[in-house]
Amino acid sequence: MPHLSTLAIVCAVRAHGEHGAIARLLTPDHGLTPGYVRGGRSRAMRPVLLPGNVVKAEFRARTEEQLAGLTVELAHSRAPLHGEPLPAAAIDWSCALTAASLPEATPYPALHQALAGLLDAVEAAPAARGWAVALVRYELLLLAELGFGLDLSRCAALGDADDLAYVSPRSAAAVSRAGALGYEQRLLPLPPFLIEGGMGDWGQILDGLRLTGFFLERSVLTDRRADVLAARERLVERLKRAVA
Repeated sequence: MPHLSTLAIVCAVRAHGEHGAIARLLTPDHGLTPGYVRGGRSRAMRPVLLPGNVVKAEFRARTEEQLAGLTVELAHSRAPLHGEPLPAAAIDWSCALTAASLPEATPYPALHQALAGLLDAVEAAPAARGWAVALVRYELLLLAELGFGLDLSRCAALGDADDLAYVSPRSAAAVSRAGALGYEQRLLPLPPFLIEGGMGDWGQILDGLRLTGFFLERSVLTDRRADVLAARERLVERLKRAVA
């Protein structure tokens, strides 16, 4: 990638040197891409390099192995949402998850589209009822794209596709009510919206977050990235308080 010009979603930013920053952006065609932003910690750049913002990005590097120099221009700002607790928590978590999970320079066009859609939903409906289901689906898609997808097509115990209500934490496969008889406490609830589509009530949404959270923690966010889970815990606690 000697030169790349693209729109991208800001996912993570960390300080580098006295004034610079390394930003990790999710691009449509080149996946998660890092770059060094000269003056990235300046007063002018801080509101540009916010997670969830869309930027026009120019990456330039002499070799494939070199960290690219990066210049950015704001294309769409979601800065106002960072002042609202629930939307801010949703943006922080979804972007941190993306930055921590994806290998660099590997295209994930479906994830880019889904993250963009999730952020649009947060922006359109800050009250959370409109985007919480989209968040669960994004986490489920990310698991699948990384090779840890759940099999929700049929019951792991009986082989049928009727009345699927649980997921086995061992096999990551769906289980019907009949197949789960006597073992319900050992299984994770499967919210109907993940099978039937549409929206879910708050109980189902929290079940969905519990489901995806279990597999994200086990398979994707290993010990070296466990600190990222703190952003998720903040989001889930804020959602529970909002529901209560």
